[in-house]
Amino acid sequence: MRFFKKNFSAWMLIIPALICIYYVIIRPQITGITWSFYNMQGYKVTTFAGLDNYKRILADNQFYRTLFNTIQYVIWSLVVGFLLPIMIAVMLNEAVHMRNTFKFLLYFPSVLPGVAITLLWYMVYSPDASGLLNIVLSKFGFASYTWLQDENWTILYIILSMTWASAGATALYYFASLQGVSRELYEAATMDGAGFFKRMWHITLPHMSGIILLMFVKQIIGVFSIMEQPMQMTDGGPNGASLTLGLLSYRYGFVNGRPQLAMAVGVVMFVILMVMTCFYYALDKKISDN
Repeated sequence: MRFFKKNFSAWMLIIPALICIYYVIIRPQITGITWSFYNMQGYKVTTFAGLDNYKRILADNQFYRTLFNTIQYVIWSLVVGFLLPIMIAVMLNEAVHMRNTFKFLLYFPSVLPGVAITLLWYMVYSPDASGLLNIVLSKFGFASYTWLQDENWTILYIILSMTWASAGATALYYFASLQGVSRELYEAATMDGAGFFKRMWHITLPHMSGIILLMFVKQIIGVFSIMEQPMQMTDGGPNGASLTLGLLSYRYGFVNGRPQLAMAVGVVMFVILMVMTCFYYALDKKISDN
């Protein structure tokens, strides 16, 4: 009580935020986990079901295909979009002229609403002759290509649109980290005969290791819970090739009228992401100790 009175003004500032966090984040999570163990009629809790809801989703072959699709999203996002922002940040750090202009152009896609970006790329990938990419193909004498309708590559095309939207903003985080590296280190390395790649390996990357690890885990968590882009661009198609766990949970809850299964899928996703988060903290602690 004495501690509360001593820091009364600070608590008055913190309490409204804690209330919002409880009602917007913590309470819905606890409620969702609890209701995943019950049967529901509409959105009304009825009888206790134990692990039956989890058995139902695990017995559904679509769940495993969707899990595999979600993992493909994560892998493609790391292949296409993880190193790109780092490379952009390094080039931006080396730039002498028009740096502010480049920073604006890089960040501009992140300002656009997500729905607008999705619709923009849907028109770019349009399978008919009006699609931007098909217009380019026609200029070179190639036939139109059904981009998002190709089951083998539709996930990659969705990831490309997401990378375009987010790579610039992520690059600015890396660029801010590079601004904290002393220029004297680069000058000393240059005097010792170190080239660009040696300076990158021995100076730049070690100083960026913390934020690189953070962004690595953040990207995995963000892409693993992807829902809006496949829902708006392909609706999970063709033939479920781009369906994700997030979209499957949405379908269970709002299309099929089985919210208890939607919550069970959400809990599975929560557990997987918690394991990833714990792995991040363990790895971050190990790096910090060294």
